Amino acid sequence: MDIKVHPMGDYATNCYIVTIDEKDFIIDPGVGATSWIKQNSTNPVAILNTHGHFDHIWSNQELKEFFNIKLYTPKDDEFMLTLNPYNLGMPPSYADILVNPDEELDIFGVKIKFHHFPGHTPGCSMIEINGTLFSGDFIFKGTIGRFDFPMSNPKDMKNSLQKILTWKNNYHIYPGHGSKTTLNNEIDTLKLWERQIKA
Repeated sequence: MDIKVHPMGDYATNCYIVTIDEKDFIIDPGVGATSWIKQNSTNPVAILNTHGHFDHIWSNQELKEFFNIKLYTPKDDEFMLTLNPYNLGMPPSYADILVNPDEELDIFGVKIKFHHFPGHTPGCSMIEINGTLFSGDFIFKGTIGRFDFPMSNPKDMKNSLQKILTWKNNYHIYPGHGSKTTLNNEIDTLKLWERQIKA
């Protein structure tokens, strides 16, 4: 598995191209992602969203139409694809496949699971491919995603932290912002946040 990453837009949102068996999976194409993906992807087959915030989905529709590929989005965040928060002019996008919580899909022979960890958004998910996690805005190196936005939920975040703390595998984690990490490296931080959240 080959992983390319490039931070996009004012929020340096990580866009990933994950290549398996010469098939490219695009994860979270943010602001200005289209030109980078055109230059760095030879066989894009699908677009995957970890969640619905604008800085992760900005180029969804443009890429979907240019490459004629399908967009996979967590079902509980579908409503966010057509919102234009803060009047930023985000192009609306339209999912082809709405992914259920914790659903595993077979996309062109590759098993991909959307692990549901709501809190940052209702549908916030970590996408597992070949034992590697693309965590969106759930887990970052040294911290977690915010849960004070209008569509966030502290109680859901606390429950999600309790869920991830039961996991035993030391996954490699590629977050939506910042550098990569591992689950073992983040355990103490996750425990700290779980204790601090009053919900």
